[in-house]
Amino acid sequence: MIKMMRVLMHQAKKHPGLVPQFFFIVLGMGGASLYLVRLARGPHVCWNRKTNPEPWNNLSPTYQYKFVAIDTDYKSLKKEGPDF
Repeated sequence: MIKMMRVLMHQAKKHPGLVPQFFFIVLGMGGASLYLVRLARGPHVCWNRKTNPEPWNNLSPTYQYKFVAIDTDYKSLKKEGPDF
């Protein structure tokens, strides 16, 4: 890993036009990693099936599942089923 970083630094010094490319690659990888962490920590994800096998039943009907909801008003939704 350290050897690879040393090679990247050498290439960046030799070809300064690669610096923005390295920057945007690291930025994209960081953003993708943060989004995966966000998805994995959601309340509808089940990591331990013994304590809570169906975590999505604990969510209210007004919980906004989507990252961006354009034409859905989650505050006006009503629950349509029984409580389990």
